[in-house]
Amino acid sequence: MSGLDATRDSRPAGAPTGPTDTTSAAAGAATTGGAVAGATVTDEVVRVEGINRTFGRGERAVHAVRDVSFSAGRGELVAVRGRSGAGKTTLLNLVGGLDRPDSGRVTVAGRDVTGSGERELLELRRGTVGFVFQTFGLVPILSAAENVGVPLRLARIPAAEREERVAVLLELVGLGGHAGQRPYELSGGQQQRVAVARALANEPDLLIADEPTGQLDSETGRSIMDLLRAVVHARGMTALVATHDPALIDLADRVLTLRDGHLLP
Repeated sequence: MSGLDATRDSRPAGAPTGPTDTTSAAAGAATTGGAVAGATVTDEVVRVEGINRTFGRGERAVHAVRDVSFSAGRGELVAVRGRSGAGKTTLLNLVGGLDRPDSGRVTVAGRDVTGSGERELLELRRGTVGFVFQTFGLVPILSAAENVGVPLRLARIPAAEREERVAVLLELVGLGGHAGQRPYELSGGQQQRVAVARALANEPDLLIADEPTGQLDSETGRSIMDLLRAVVHARGMTALVATHDPALIDLADRVLTLRDGHLLP
């Protein structure tokens, strides 16, 4: 049974598909079968060892990340907090293979990210790591279902399986009835839920979310964070979420604090 099927089967028959009910269903699955907040996590997915990243040279050099080390386990949602310019986005980009450190090592799901070539990094970003961005990043001319299906098309998943997985994912994020709508027909919160579904399409080991609630009101932002937390626990994924919102940080299993590129103890 795939992770998607496991998540779908964790919902009771006839359960509503709205955002609140979807989040509750995923959370229920986490309580009965997956890791929960505060549990000891032994299956390491992310290992970061002494990475550094500097932009520019000389007096104009910006030391975005300085000798940062940490690890994150399966079923764990880790919040990365810090003021603007603290290095949060740079750190997430280094972990996800969107940028390379000047020194140090990053390992994701047993793969050496820092030692990978471009083709290997492309495979990593298509299958092992899912991304959620502050600006949603949806293709305007595509429907919600088509946006979610983009990673599956790139992975050459057969049409029948692709359509089934897309339907399950949209139900998971509470948008089963909005499959045919385009981004401009959806609210900001709904667009971000589509983005979350797209990030989950290829069942990644790691979900990276950079300020995923930055363009949303506080209530909608919390619902997105609730959704991420429930999905991570129910499916045994790992998530790194950059945010500076204290209300959202409270929902994380663990918090990493960056200041001027340094990871505080």
